[in-house]
Amino acid sequence: MSVEIVTFGCRLNIVESEAVRREAEAAGVRDTVVVNTCAVTGEAVRQARQSIRRLKRETPDRHVIVTGCAAQADAAQFAAMPEVGRVLGNEDKFDRAAWASDARVTVSDIMAATTMRSADVDALAGHTRGFVQVQNGCDHRCTFCIIPFGRGNSRSLPVADVLAQARRLTENGYREIVLTGVDITSYADGDMKLGALVKRLLRDVPEIERLRLSSIDSVEADRDLLDAVATESRLMPHLHLSLQHGDDLILKRMKRRHTRADAIAFCDTVRKLRPDVAFGADIIAGFPTESADAFARSLDLVDACHLTQLHVFPFSPRPGTPAARMPQLDARTIKERAARLRGKGEAALAAHLGSQVGTRRRVLAERGGIGHTEQFLTVKLAAPLAPGTILDLHMAGHDGRRLLAA
Repeated sequence: MSVEIVTFGCRLNIVESEAVRREAEAAGVRDTVVVNTCAVTGEAVRQARQSIRRLKRETPDRHVIVTGCAAQADAAQFAAMPEVGRVLGNEDKFDRAAWASDARVTVSDIMAATTMRSADVDALAGHTRGFVQVQNGCDHRCTFCIIPFGRGNSRSLPVADVLAQARRLTENGYREIVLTGVDITSYADGDMKLGALVKRLLRDVPEIERLRLSSIDSVEADRDLLDAVATESRLMPHLHLSLQHGDDLILKRMKRRHTRADAIAFCDTVRKLRPDVAFGADIIAGFPTESADAFARSLDLVDACHLTQLHVFPFSPRPGTPAARMPQLDARTIKERAARLRGKGEAALAAHLGSQVGTRRRVLAERGGIGHTEQFLTVKLAAPLAPGTILDLHMAGHDGRRLLAA
């Protein structure tokens, strides 16, 4: 391909990279690599910069264009890199005219964006699941988070566009659809919230065999969403929660809108509605002012919420955020606590995998000889299956990270 995309970060970037490729090629861009960056941590930015240098070193004749959240939040640092030819903002990367321009830096005011551009993709290269971007941006201002400055305020895709995108993907062979966004539980098209959208999708696009949600904010979960979890068998029994911490004082300093008790109560409620549900969660280790006791409450939250799939983030101060100005923990403590939290998560996952041994589970086969159950547990397949195949398989064992199919 004349335009290669290197994608960092979330599922949202995966979807958008396909649209970026289309717009760039339609504008006549050739012999170019586009780096679609992530800004969620300082490490993500460092990896993007490292990749840019490597790409230019390996193929010096190709142009390098940088876009994405890190480019939007801090265009100057990428524009200053000699390897970078151009920098495009997060809204500008969908603008064909911007791709055709010779301007070195094209970054519009992301906070001025009031409508959402649809990625409108037919397929996602290398992915068995089809991602539908239903929402972008965030109206909340968590003290550790730079993402609103890369994505702008919350805006949602009209229901008709969501339905059309899901239909297009199912027509192209995708049997599992994943709804994604920055803060999908803030989805709103008129009076329609996320729960009603889920019900509408399952009703109006019966070809969807499995519908999955990306990360949600439990405090925003509406009654329709809980009802869908309880009654819609095609809505997968796996929820990934944006919890971030288990201590109330730290949650307050993070400017989160839930308490520890709220998180536990939500998980208990959902488990009663859908006993086979599995929970994942994002948790930050080493947030500024985190005491040993506060950290212990994050460790305890794994058991209290029955979390089985953790995404652990060592705290990374993002310039311009309030948390970056708070008293910081030393790097060694942050690293050690992140390792302990990961260890807790690995033990919880292994225990959950053990509970699945001997059962039969419906598995969506993917590339590389693996698949995923409805609970989003990874399965090592006994024999290669065509990606996209869904089969009932016997779970014969596990290796601590994956189930092993017979």
